[in-house]
Amino acid sequence: MDTDQLLETAQEVGATFGLNLIAAIAIFIIGRWIAKWIYKLVVKGLEKARMEPILVKFLGNIVYTLLLIFVVLAAISQVGVQTTSLIAVLGAAGLAVGLALQGSLANFAAGVLIIIFRPYKIGDFVEGGGVAGTVDEVQIFTTVLKSPDNKRIIVPNGQMMSGTIVNFSAHPTRRVDLTASVSYDDDSDKVRKVLTEILESDERVLADPAPNIRMMTHADSSIDWVVRPWVNASDYWPVYWDLTEKIKRRFDEEGISIPYPQRDVHLYHHDKPANGHDSEAAEATR
Repeated sequence: MDTDQLLETAQEVGATFGLNLIAAIAIFIIGRWIAKWIYKLVVKGLEKARMEPILVKFLGNIVYTLLLIFVVLAAISQVGVQTTSLIAVLGAAGLAVGLALQGSLANFAAGVLIIIFRPYKIGDFVEGGGVAGTVDEVQIFTTVLKSPDNKRIIVPNGQMMSGTIVNFSAHPTRRVDLTASVSYDDDSDKVRKVLTEILESDERVLADPAPNIRMMTHADSSIDWVVRPWVNASDYWPVYWDLTEKIKRRFDEEGISIPYPQRDVHLYHHDKPANGHDSEAAEATR
């Protein structure tokens, strides 16, 4: 083959490759635009179906990623690369990466489970993974919480799903559990009446379910009463603190005592025995 034929062949190959490259770039640009358009359609459709924002974003990203992979493979194929071999290489590389990132994949799988089964959602106050806080974000690998003192806590999803999750916001109402201790000398009917009046005076306490006021324990130094009103979940802590203070104030006003832990010690003295030894003091406690 002479120089002219070689140059002509190179020009033909270059022209063909150039056209294929231009076509590949066009496929990528147009395909990416179509992928974004489909992504927006999917997101709008899911939002109209009133799905959770977390699930909408997650499914939308999956759809967009799959479409983008398809577009990239189509563009590479247009250039002349054998996509079958490329897919095999990518599969082997993916397997190696998967083995190296087992922990991350476990967190990813846990994130998928959280999004599908929704044990909690954004805005819920939860306890899990050894921490507690308000859910700020649910990501693919982690859950972001905001603690009551405004700290940002990032917990791996695998850690959240591997233990018990307590969702304090799952139901619209919660029960406030308080204990009121009074003296054995106080009148039980008066105590019940005062506690009932305290609950009835607070508009945040729900009538249904009805509050529960019961004598619970005959303790060493006191009679313990349980005070269990139901409130809206958002009112739990304000009601808890306010009732604790109101009970103390009303007990003081009504002359109902809140006893301190105490013991009565009785000493018994015996006469000196005939053998001359001193007697020992015997102690009896109650």
